Amino acid sequence: MRSLTFSASILMAQYAAYHRDRRNIATHLVGIPLIFLSIALFLVHPLAGELTWAWAVWLLTSLWYLTRGQWVLGLATALVNGLLVALAHALAQQAPAWGLAPWLLALGLFVVGWAFQFVGHYWEGRKPAFVDDVVGLLVGPMFVVGEVLMLAGLLGPLKLQIEAEVGPTR
Repeated sequence: MRSLTFSASILMAQYAAYHRDRRNIATHLVGIPLIFLSIALFLVHPLAGELTWAWAVWLLTSLWYLTRGQWVLGLATALVNGLLVALAHALAQQAPAWGLAPWLLALGLFVVGWAFQFVGHYWEGRKPAFVDDVVGLLVGPMFVVGEVLMLAGLLGPLKLQIEAEVGPTR
């Protein structure tokens, strides 16, 4: 857990070491947002006034992402996660019209998200990063956002650092 205080570049390199197979990364682009969405959906309950547990957790995690030393990556991760929390609130309102309790929809999304994760790690031939360090559960959303930003040609120095430390994707 001491890795909780590490910089984004260190955390991304550590996480990337478990994710060098492009198929695994692709499954994470689907699985991690589904898992984050499902957790937010589980947490769509009032905390104080209009504030829900989902927004409170988003705020805490966003502060963590923004303090990892990669401002663009932290802001992009907070934004994407905020969109997922907003979607969770919308789904919580819509689920009863579909004949589903919000928690049941959340459970289904959670299971599907993890299924994607485990298929990816089967292809990778390596266990998930969180098995060795639970902070990997926080790094996952940042990694996915980082991968998309790197594909868009952003975060070049971070990509070079990661590849220098753990090698290119294959």
